[in-house]
This record gives sequence, structure tokens and C-alpha cells, in this order.
Amino acid sequence: RDPFLQGGKKVWTDSIYVLTSSLSEWKTGFTLTHPTGYTVAAQWEDEVICAGGGDAQKHFEEVIALRWDGESISQRSLPALPQPRAFASGAIVETTLYVAGGLETPDDTVASRNFWALNLAVPGAQWQILEPVPGAPRHSAVTGASDGAFYLFSGTALELDTAGATSYEFLTDAYRYHPSHGWERLHDLPYPAAAAPSPAIAVGPSHLLVLGGNTGADVDRVQELGDLHPGFSRNVLAYHIITDTWAHLGTLPMGQVTVPTVQQGGHIFIPSGEIRPGVRTAAVWQASPSGAVPPFGTINYVVVAAYFLVLAGMGLYFWNRGKSDTDYFLARRRIPWWAAGISIFGTQLSAITFMAIPAKAYATDWVYFLGQIAILLVAPIVVYLYLPFFRRLQITTAYEYLEQRFSVAVRLFGSLAFVLLQLGRMGVVIFLPALALSAVTGFNLYLAILLMGLLSTFYTALGGMEAVIWSDVMQVIVLLGGALLSLIIIVLNIEGGASGLIEIATSENKFHMLTWSWDATTTAVWVVLGGSIFSNLIPYTADQTVVQRYLTTKTEKLAARSVWTNAALTIPGGLLFFSLGTALFVFYQQHAGALEPSLSTDAIFPLFIVQQLPQGISGLLIAGIFAAAMSSLDSSLNSAAAALVCDFYKRFKPHSTASIRLRLAKWLTVGLGVLATAIGLLMATIEIASLFDFFLELLGLLGSSLAGLFALGIFTRRAHSTGALIGACTSAIVLYLVSVFTAIHFFLYASIGILTCFVVGYIMSHLLPIHRPQLNALTIYTLGDRLPNNEQHDAD
Repeated sequence: RDPFLQGGKKVWTDSIYVLTSSLSEWKTGFTLTHPTGYTVAAQWEDEVICAGGGDAQKHFEEVIALRWDGESISQRSLPALPQPRAFASGAIVETTLYVAGGLETPDDTVASRNFWALNLAVPGAQWQILEPVPGAPRHSAVTGASDGAFYLFSGTALELDTAGATSYEFLTDAYRYHPSHGWERLHDLPYPAAAAPSPAIAVGPSHLLVLGGNTGADVDRVQELGDLHPGFSRNVLAYHIITDTWAHLGTLPMGQVTVPTVQQGGHIFIPSGEIRPGVRTAAVWQASPSGAVPPFGTINYVVVAAYFLVLAGMGLYFWNRGKSDTDYFLARRRIPWWAAGISIFGTQLSAITFMAIPAKAYATDWVYFLGQIAILLVAPIVVYLYLPFFRRLQITTAYEYLEQRFSVAVRLFGSLAFVLLQLGRMGVVIFLPALALSAVTGFNLYLAILLMGLLSTFYTALGGMEAVIWSDVMQVIVLLGGALLSLIIIVLNIEGGASGLIEIATSENKFHMLTWSWDATTTAVWVVLGGSIFSNLIPYTADQTVVQRYLTTKTEKLAARSVWTNAALTIPGGLLFFSLGTALFVFYQQHAGALEPSLSTDAIFPLFIVQQLPQGISGLLIAGIFAAAMSSLDSSLNSAAAALVCDFYKRFKPHSTASIRLRLAKWLTVGLGVLATAIGLLMATIEIASLFDFFLELLGLLGSSLAGLFALGIFTRRAHSTGALIGACTSAIVLYLVSVFTAIHFFLYASIGILTCFVVGYIMSHLLPIHRPQLNALTIYTLGDRLPNNEQHDAD
């Protein structure tokens, strides 16, 4: 205690205390070069950066870095602040330390608006003087860092009254600074939180916690109250950076101010601090952020279990209907065109769309919606330029075309690349719903992955492609219906209804869709739309999971209808999911207290489902998310098994019997399912900022070479096997270099990969002339040279 209110004197100290990692022992006996207090303290790698500070006579400009090596503390000097500062505020954003405000001398009657930056990762870097802090000059503000931006909340402004005495104004304004576009005003705090422990604690991907602080209450009665002062605020405020809202999150056991926060090993520490004017505490508090999982409910669990039983029943229903591997993989070519089209849509929909697209619109805007429009441009290309080859060559896998057009080596390359792509894709689509389950129900994440992986493997292995397609149909009905119902419920619970939603979303620029720029690193119109056209070419022209559905209808004409059906569903589906994301933004802006800080942004829709929808309905939608993932997983399992059986086993054992290949297909499905489940478990340990971004990046990196090979074969006469393989390998290398060494937006990865494969493959086929096989019916120039009799009428 420092009882200066009763005539005591404030004491500055040079002592350093170290709390060991076991949290059981304090190490003492270490000192600074001189006593100091009220510095900016920030964690940087294995160091603590201390900037400025002061004592009773002067304030300092020195900046030092402290490092504990287990036995002793080393100190090194960094470039000094441009001016002395104490009571300043600071935080590290990525590699840059920012320092804002403060007092230059102990006798200052006006605080500062200074804003300085030092890049700690650049040797020899000096302080930069940046645009001053907006608003009133202040000291003792609370700062924070999140998503590449610096945040500044509250603080205290000094004023001289008419008698020449210093008075204090406790501020509630808030600001965000981003290096690319400067300062931005945010919504005010509900009350001041000056000198709260700083930096503010980053929890989850989009929350900053302000822990207590000085609200200014009783500031004029400090002398009068003395030891009876109630102390500083114990309230915890949560700021949500997406909706720009504040919510009360709880209370602290003790209100402490003028003290740094420390985050270590997933824990938050508040060491010491002032608990009321003139009184400090030796207490050190530790906290661990934890989410409040809403109860899922018995009815919901029953609905989920019933849904899973229906899926398992589908596998049993279609068990042993096919007598050969071809029947198993192509559903005996008896699937209605509309069911095949819905199945294509469902395969592309997946849990990624159902969760991550609403999350993207919720967190940002509608820029990505242009990618949905691209399917309208891709569909006619598929129907008129690609589909005839897949239907008229009497193939089971798309990669059989590559052998007829090029060579067996190209076929094996394409098939193997597809299988590897599916292994990565299966890991993503099985992890997403498990994340939703664990986040909103408290169900163990790893157990959820195991459950979905094994169940989807069970019904896929039993029922083959028929079970896959009809489960897709059911899944699409549940997901679209559930998304529409959720949108209606959100609108009914928003102030002003639909018009209020549109008004608020418009004012927040949430409907922004078109970015006009030539910058290839941004989501400019040409980047999103052009990139999405090429991205869509990958699944619709080179992905066995989609091509296989073209082959399940009776004729080419019916297959074309399935493509158009998928295109017809994609646009309204995209409108629905983006509208849902925007509606979630408005809803949680008006209900900020319902947000769960520890959840990832991708879990925002499942959170709403469990929180706001009635029992049973929420269970059905959660089951739908699981089914969406399992639908994508079962497609990958069946198609990957088809590639392995047809492109490898059957190719090199052409005289094997259909029954042997059928048994092999089922066992491969089981093996792939087990492997996919293992990959999902591995991905549960990887932190991914946006799973949707990651999925598109993965697709562009691994799928572009395949799409390039098909384009090279169909649209050129000169391309040959050697040139095609060189083009594919070059494409993979170029994409790797682009992704690692450039800032080009990932939307362009697919276009770069496809065009590189096409151009390099074509050029190398000119430079390396070799004997070319007959191209009858294998390019668009020779398509009419030979047609199988049973498809002739459809071609006409």
C-alpha cells in the first residue's frame, strides 16, 4: 500500500520479479538501470518490450527489451521514443509496436495525441511518426490488436479549470487504426474504462476484452472517501470487431488499473495494479477464456440420431443392387436427371458452403457472390464442349479420356492427383461439421469426427453411388429449407424487419459487391469473377466426383439437363446463403450479448441455430450440417475408389472379374474412409483463419493441373503426352511459387494453374515433336469422327 492520501509519498522502484512457468515461485534480485513506472509493456516473441515511463522528476524516452533465459534477465536497448512519454498506451500488431498518447513531463497539464510505430522485425528500424490519434489528447487509454489493426479505447484527457487546477475528463470514444487506411471511428464504450489493464485481451478471432478500468465515478470525492472508496470498475466489456458493438461479459474479482496484461500458454495474467486511488495490490490474477456452450437438448439429440439412422438405412436399402463395379460406381445409369443435378449441387454445396459462406458475408460483404455467378458462364462450356467426350467414350472415370487422348502415364497422373486432392478435401469437409458440433453442443471434437467419418463410410461402402446421390437429394432439401427458415426467423427478430435489415446492412456497406481495381492482390471484380470461372472449371471438367454424376443418367441429353439443374440452383442458393450471412450480422449487432467470443467466425451460423431456433428444428439443421459434410465425404470416397479401381487395378488387370472389382471397390471405400477420418483428426489441430478461403486455395493449388490437362486435350490437336505432363508439372511448380512468394489473391490461383499447364503443354508439344496417336472423337475438331451407336441419337 502507498498511503499518499494521508501524506505518504509515491515510490518508484527498479525491481524485476519473475514468475516461473510452474506458477509456483517468484525469482527476485533483478533490477532495471533505474526506477521507473507507467511504461508501455508489450510481449514480443520471448521478450518484454518496455517503452518510456517515468518517475517523480521526469519522464523517459528509453526503450528496452527484457529476456528471461531461465536463470537471469538480459536487457538490450532499442531506438528511443521520439519524445519522453509516461502513461502512454501501446500494443504490437504483427511485427510493429505502436505507442499512443501519454504525458511528456510529470507537470503536463495537457496530454498528447502522438502516435508512433517501430517495426521490431527490421534490424536498425527507427520510430515512425504517424497520423495523430483522433479525438481529445489523452493518456492511460486501453489498446489492443486484432486482425492486423490497432485499437484504442477510452483514456483520460486533462484540462485546466478557471482556477488553474487540473481536471480530468474520462473518455468513452474508440478508434481503429489500420496501416493501409489510417484511423477509423468506432462505436463508443458504454462507459469510460481509463487505465484498464492493457493491452485488451484478444479472445477468439474477433473479440477484444476490456477488463475493468476507471470510469471516473467519485473522481471528485477521492479525498472525501479515502479508504472507503469502492475501488475501480470490475466489469468486463467485450468489443466485437465485426459488428462494432460492445457487450457486458461478466465481472472481475478485483478491479485493477495502470497495469499490463500478460497472455501466456492460453492464460491471462493481471499482476498487481492499483485497486483504488493510492492503494496497490500484490495480488496476481489468472484467468482462462472459456466458452459458454448452450444446451443442445434431448429432442435435438434424438433428431440428429434419427437423421443418422436414415442415412445408414439408405446404405442398407441400396445394398447389393449392383452386380459389378460399374453398377456400383454409376448407379446402373438409372438416376433421374433432376436427382443427378441436385446431387451435383449438393456435392458442391457441402458444409463449407452452409457454414463458411454465411460466415464470410457476416464478417465482410458480398464481394465473393460474384463467384456464384460464374457457374452460369461455365455451364454452357461444360454442356457443349466437355460433356460429349465423357458420355460418348463409354468411360467410368474422367481420366480414361486422358489415356485415350494422351497416354496411360497422363491418365495415371491425373487419377493420382485427383485422389490426393480428395484426401485433402475430405479432411476439410469432415472437420467443419465436427467443429460446429463441438462448438455449439459441447460434443467432443474428435469423437464427432470419428462418428461422421465412420457413418459416411458405412453407408457409402454398402450402397455405392445410388446411396450417395439420394442422400445428396435429402441433404439439399434439408439445408436449403433450413437456411430459408433461419433467414425468416432472423428477419422477424430484427428491429424494423426486412426494411430494417436492408437499411442497417446498407449503412454498414454489407452489400458491397464490386471492387473496381486492377490490383491482382485484391478482390477486384475481374479477380473474383475471372478467377471463379477457372475455379469452377476444375470441378465441372476434371473432378471425378462431378463427372461421375454426368455418367449416372441414361443419355447425354439427360446429363446436360443435370448440369443446367445445378446451375439453376446455384444462383438462388448463393443469394440465400449470402443474405443469411448479412442477416446474421444485423441480428448480432442488435444482440451483441448473445455472441460467444471463443467461437470461430465460421461457427456463427451453427451458434444461431442452437441459440435461436426451436428444439427439433435446430437439431434437424445441425444434423443437416453433418449430412452436408458426409455427403461431400461420401462423394469423395466413392469417386476416389472408382479412380483407384478403374484407373489402376482394372487398367493393369483387364481380365479381372466384375465381382472381384466390386469387392475391391467396397474395401477401398472403407480404407479411404478410415484415412479421411484420420486426416480430419489431424486437421483439428491446425488453426485456419477461414476454412472457406483455405478450401478454395487448396482447390486452386491441387486441381488446376487436372483442368489444364483436359483443356489441352480437348482444344488442341498438337498437344501430346510428354508436353502435357511437362505442362502439368510446371503448373504445380508455378502455383507453389506464386502462393509462397507473391501476394496475388488466391482467386487467381486456378486461372494461373490452368493457363500455365495449357500454354506450357502446348509449347512443349511443338518443341518436342513425337508420334501422335489417332485423335478420332478426342478433340473438338474430331468429335464427329466416331460416335458410339447408343449415344448417336443424343448427339443429334
